[in-house]
Amino acid sequence: MPPKWHWPQIDPDKVPAMRVEPPGPKALEVIRRDEAVLMQSFVRWYPLVIARGYGPVVEDVDGNLYIDYNAGIAVTATGHAHPKVVEAIRRQSELFLHYSLTDFYYEIAVRLAEKLVSIAPISGQKKVFFTNSGTESIEGLVKIARGYFKGQRPYIIAFYGAFHGRTYASMSLTASKPVHRKYFSPMMPNVVHVPYPHPVHCPFKAKDPEECGQYALEFIEEWVFKRLVSPDEVAAVLIEPIQGEGGYVVPPRGFMQGLRKITREHGILLAVDEVQTGFGRTGRWFAVEHFGVEPDLIATAKAIASGLPMGAIIGRADVMSLPKGAHANTFGGNPVAAAASLATIDVIEEEGLLEHAARLGDEIKKALAEELKGRHDVRGLGLMIGVELLDEGRKPAKYLDEVLLKSFKRGLAVIGAGLSTVRIAPPLVIPERMAMRGVEILLDVLKAY
Repeated sequence: MPPKWHWPQIDPDKVPAMRVEPPGPKALEVIRRDEAVLMQSFVRWYPLVIARGYGPVVEDVDGNLYIDYNAGIAVTATGHAHPKVVEAIRRQSELFLHYSLTDFYYEIAVRLAEKLVSIAPISGQKKVFFTNSGTESIEGLVKIARGYFKGQRPYIIAFYGAFHGRTYASMSLTASKPVHRKYFSPMMPNVVHVPYPHPVHCPFKAKDPEECGQYALEFIEEWVFKRLVSPDEVAAVLIEPIQGEGGYVVPPRGFMQGLRKITREHGILLAVDEVQTGFGRTGRWFAVEHFGVEPDLIATAKAIASGLPMGAIIGRADVMSLPKGAHANTFGGNPVAAAASLATIDVIEEEGLLEHAARLGDEIKKALAEELKGRHDVRGLGLMIGVELLDEGRKPAKYLDEVLLKSFKRGLAVIGAGLSTVRIAPPLVIPERMAMRGVEILLDVLKAY
């Protein structure tokens, strides 16, 4: 069954609805003020100024209603202002807002940790460390991995195309775009990047994705371990089960299983970055489950609390073993965010959002692939779908920004990833009719190209 529609203020069949040509006058005024007082070190895709949200719909300050294919960058899995999440936040806010978990105790954080270890795809006893964001989860994961080996294995292997964050350790592991690292050297030392098997742009010019994946595995064994770094100096291999900012790139199943085999053979931890892929985005709690692979460490954030700032590291109990005082923070496991997270998990379970995401994602991919007929590359799992726009030479097209802006003008809020990929990541509660209306808008825009 599809998820319930909880937002009676609007008729979902009447979205999108444009009152004025965006950006309207109120939006332009907010943008002017924004530019005057905020450091502009981030990139806005187009002039969308949000006033409120209803499930999978966002309303701008001028009253325009948009189908939301962004979910706040894969964050609002349960939709905007889900009543159950809002009520959980309200109840906890009336009890207490904060009391540093790393210095004292409170039960709601324990309840959430118990829930997280119950859904994490790791065997045996597991433990959790709470953070405030995805990049902080990655920073903590690096410390945990190195600390587990008492500093005897200082190296981390990461992948080209990866995005793990913008703080120093996570930035050093990132290799998505030069702008993320420009001006900020030196990076954290002892990071080795290796190729990620891309289905369209394989660095090895393989004939198919599976072959590309095998070449990528051989590169690690033959070129890294035999020529650069001994495997007994590597603490962890960190990978996104599906590359997010790098272009919604899905690796071959055989590659992921081969990578797990290599790490086990050499006693290396396998760490997965599930910051964007976790909590139902791909139709499973975690994307790594699609590959039949069990990691040692998982970094999470984004959808974990439906929009409140929160993250977590989940791992094998023996690995999560830093000594007292080695790692802590003030706000991690905030009680209000923990309440939102517990409600988020409840909503995903009660409304069947994993199944809904899997089924609807297949329908969206099928509709896109049938219409585009191989002109562009359609890929993804669940409601994490990428449409890589390609030119006649099968290279990344140059018109991604134009496609996104035209879609926005027509009431579809969608953004990009990688060099030329349209990133489709709506709230998991999006009804089928609304989701397919978004597909129609996107396909109509693409007809001009």
